[in-house]
Amino acid sequence: MFQGRVRDYYQRYHRDLPWRHTTDPYQILVSEVMLQQTQVERVKEKYGRFISRFPDFGTLAAATTADVLSAWQGLGYNRRALALRQTAVRVVEQFGGILPEDEKDLQSLPGIGPYTAAAVLAFAFNQPVLLIDTNIRRVFIHCFFRERSQVTDREILPLVRETLDRENPREWYNALMDFGWYLGTTIKNPNRRSRHYQRQAPFEGSNRQVRGKILHLLVTDGELSREDLCRVLDIPASRLETVLGQLEAEGFLTRSHDLVRVKKDEG
Repeated sequence: MFQGRVRDYYQRYHRDLPWRHTTDPYQILVSEVMLQQTQVERVKEKYGRFISRFPDFGTLAAATTADVLSAWQGLGYNRRALALRQTAVRVVEQFGGILPEDEKDLQSLPGIGPYTAAAVLAFAFNQPVLLIDTNIRRVFIHCFFRERSQVTDREILPLVRETLDRENPREWYNALMDFGWYLGTTIKNPNRRSRHYQRQAPFEGSNRQVRGKILHLLVTDGELSREDLCRVLDIPASRLETVLGQLEAEGFLTRSHDLVRVKKDEG
């Protein structure tokens, strides 16, 4: 009954998402990294252009930091872009440009944790791995834990295993995600009853917003003085120095005297 309900919804109302038209491991990985903490509609706007600009691991590995950040603009959490490029370099150098199908190998790559590795295995290689994300969690809490709060993923995972379509996990997980998305638009979010639920900190006025603005300015203008950054961003020098220090430590930019620029490293 549960599987039938999910499949029935998916057959009638499934979402047409560009990364569902491919099983290419590179393109699937790009979509999964983009979808980390970013809404689907925003990713849809950027995904095709990013793939056109960097169609495979080789071209992404050869790109500069500025090139990748330019293509990533608007997606936020820019460290994901650097990690994705670093992964491309590793795939080219260690795996001959072919993304490995082994979970341990995938998790050894920059920015790929347990969820992203499992998602790549499911959607690129159709492997029957266990997968749980926000939408999948919402489905299982709504259908199996209606009167419960503080539901843990450890309680949900046996149900994911029991209901998994091992012949076609790719389609089954797409169906679960679409049904979860539907539930999220029509009822009070069941994920509030998950022990893992956390409200995202406000973006407006945050250092995360300042980081994004700095990188956007540097990608657009090439280099700026700290004085110019303070003026344009309307923030005190002490706060700017804190954010610049973080960005420099993470490999986004370099500083020379008073000038700040995106790191000019070649792939």
